[in-house]
Amino acid sequence: MKYALLIYGAESQWNALSEAEQMAIFEKHGAYTEALMSSGVLVAGEPLDVAATAKRVTDDGVQDGPYADTKEQLGGFYVIEADSIDTALDWAGKCPRLPGDQIEVRPVPDYGDA
Repeated sequence: MKYALLIYGAESQWNALSEAEQMAIFEKHGAYTEALMSSGVLVAGEPLDVAATAKRVTDDGVQDGPYADTKEQLGGFYVIEADSIDTALDWAGKCPRLPGDQIEVRPVPDYGDA
């Protein structure tokens, strides 16, 4: 089954890091991605731009972001193929993150050819 690992964190915390600190996190994600790939579980993964660049399409048209009034924003994601939620949670626990960041794990349902 596929699982989405959604990375939530405070953009303000990320922005407070030095360029060297940010690069160290990117390097950790590179190593994590390599581990996912070598284990054969990686389906996809991407970082996302800041929440202020988001757009939302509603019945009323297009609205500029951000939308949620929270300190955490969705910063990126991985989609993995795992044999169980426990395996997905194990991988999520290894995902690099800043203190206070959260990894949400959600099953990706397979609706066939629908």
